[in-house]
Amino acid sequence: MANSNSTFRTFIIAEAGVNHNGHLESALALVDAAVAAGADAVKFQTFKTEALVSKSAKQADYQTENTGQEQSQYDLLKSLELSDSDHQTLIEHCHQTGIEFMSTAFDSDSIDLLSALGVTRWKIPSGELLSVPYLRKIANLNQPTILSTGMGNLEEVQLAVATLLNAGLHVSNLTVLHANTAYPTPYEDVNLRAMKTLKEALNVPIGLSDHSLGIEVPIAAVALGASIIEKHFTLDRSLPGPDHKASLEPPELASMVSSIRHVEMAMGSGQKVASESEKCNMSVARKRIVAATAIQPGETLSERNLTLKRSDRGIEARFWDQVIGIVADKAYMKDAEIEASIILGNKHD
Repeated sequence: MANSNSTFRTFIIAEAGVNHNGHLESALALVDAAVAAGADAVKFQTFKTEALVSKSAKQADYQTENTGQEQSQYDLLKSLELSDSDHQTLIEHCHQTGIEFMSTAFDSDSIDLLSALGVTRWKIPSGELLSVPYLRKIANLNQPTILSTGMGNLEEVQLAVATLLNAGLHVSNLTVLHANTAYPTPYEDVNLRAMKTLKEALNVPIGLSDHSLGIEVPIAAVALGASIIEKHFTLDRSLPGPDHKASLEPPELASMVSSIRHVEMAMGSGQKVASESEKCNMSVARKRIVAATAIQPGETLSERNLTLKRSDRGIEARFWDQVIGIVADKAYMKDAEIEASIILGNKHD
């Protein structure tokens, strides 16, 4: 886990998706918002509508609800396409602003386009979990690959992973994300513990593609070991479009990134030791052995004439049993600290 001396760092993907509504200017603004929030990558979606969906395919329920329009999935997606030149412009802008450009390719031609444009990190969406030819084409590139597993059970995820590895993807290039594809995901359906199940079954890095509202879930996922977090964001949740309502706005995205970085530091090394920042409190918070009453030389120290009080001097409270029964070699006033030297050179009665 992360600690202040660790190189562990969660890779945070700000998922712009199609929240640009098909407009390059909005897509560029989304890049800038991701940069300002401190994300590691900004991710879009690359597809040729004709290759992705039939003209008779219906919208998902959440798409109809969020857009308020009854239209085919084809018509919806066609309005959200980015052109090849748009991709080139976005990649150049990402290079200039210091953030990694990513995009999910939803068809074979889009994989070719992104590869030709220099993309070297791949995101497989949940809908392609069982698409064997698609998986094989991604695997053949043998580059860092992130597999989302929404709607999948463990057996299906294991099949997808086996397909990728058998087709040439090295296991060191694979990260698997737990996901739920409901937009938004009800909290009771998030099931963060499934990340542990995936980790134990697959023995690869795991993470979360989150579609719940707010920022609590991805922060908790990092505490549970997520190495990658993917979260949708938008310039304005009130904009028309299928994904805006389940997305973070820029200030929320920035808060999520900041909180994740704090959690990384807070996870610590796992060793139970006093931290440097709290050592100064020992002298004022811990109790030491002091005289409960005036003590005369030759008097035996006991529970009657000793007590524990906060003090920056004297014998620490943990030595109580060693002090009881020692004969005082000098007088002590009430509240006087019992000196550590009394343990050495003094014998019990």
